Amino acid sequence: MTDTVNPARPPSARRLVSRRALSLGAAVVGLVAAGAYGLHWWTSGRFMVETDDAYVRADTVTISPRVGGSIVAVDVADNQQVRAGEILARIDDRDYRLKVAQAEAAITAATAEIEAQRAHIAGIEAEATQQQSVIAQGKATIASRAADARFTDLEYRRQTVLAREEVGSDQTLEAAAAAAQRSRAGAAEARAGLAAARALLPVLATRRQAAMADLDKALGMLRQARAARDAAQLDLARTVIRAPVDGQIGQRVARVGQYADIGSPLMAVVPMQPYVVANYKETQAEHIRPGQPVSIRIDAFGGAALNGRVDGFAPATGAQFALLPPDNATGNFTKIVQRLPLRITLDPRQARATGLRPGMSVETIVDTRGARP
Repeated sequence: MTDTVNPARPPSARRLVSRRALSLGAAVVGLVAAGAYGLHWWTSGRFMVETDDAYVRADTVTISPRVGGSIVAVDVADNQQVRAGEILARIDDRDYRLKVAQAEAAITAATAEIEAQRAHIAGIEAEATQQQSVIAQGKATIASRAADARFTDLEYRRQTVLAREEVGSDQTLEAAAAAAQRSRAGAAEARAGLAAARALLPVLATRRQAAMADLDKALGMLRQARAARDAAQLDLARTVIRAPVDGQIGQRVARVGQYADIGSPLMAVVPMQPYVVANYKETQAEHIRPGQPVSIRIDAFGGAALNGRVDGFAPATGAQFALLPPDNATGNFTKIVQRLPLRITLDPRQARATGLRPGMSVETIVDTRGARP
């Protein structure tokens, strides 16, 4: 009896089967990967708007003196963190203290002048009141002298009648005539005195008006002196340069002994609350809305992501804020996709956010699912 043996498959056949199995497996894996990618794209990927034209920004404050002078102290160092109101530098304040003292002296002089003018006005008013009393007294004197004049005139007439009838003596008649003449003179004198007293009232009124004008002038000098004092005190306070916001010191060029002009930059305070400005193409901006979540990947952190929110678009494209904005009203025109700066704020209480520095490059991905129908 003879044994039957199945011949083995040739090597070429085995390789063909292996390649087919690998191809089939690769196709299955590719289909699975494509399906997973398609599912991811359909559920979330198509809503993600991404750009790598994004940078960290901060509202840096340049510190410049508002008064000129020599710097006598610099109280901060490079990269030092400061609080709002903390002293950064001091300018020599001796000249400004002298100006304050001069202004105080001018206030004292103006105050003394005001008091003198008020006393002068009070004296004129008292004199006018006294003159009214003199006028009243003059009126009373005129009444009294008029009564005496009437009495002496009657007495003179009686003596004249008696003298004609040869009853009275010539001496009595002459005495009555003299008395009547004196009474008439006294009455005239009283009327003249009253007229003089009344004529003095306009003079006193003119003097009072002039004194009031001098008082107004002195009051104006006092207001001017007080304004000069306030300005001098303000300049004196400005010799102490303080931090306007919380932040970190940078670009410090202030040195002791250096003369600082008004407006010259001495240092910068960089706030520790940065934000991100992402420049999105105008074709990407259709579904971006304020409040949408943003994933921020930091290049300096090895691609680590932070979370943020869309704050809003700038009012114009970046080209419009350029030093030389483009003028497209020309014969030759090439359409270029413009970019809109998008401000993104960081969510609070993220530990790694403290390591952000203005100027860092980032990538931003905006989730626009909330803005689509």
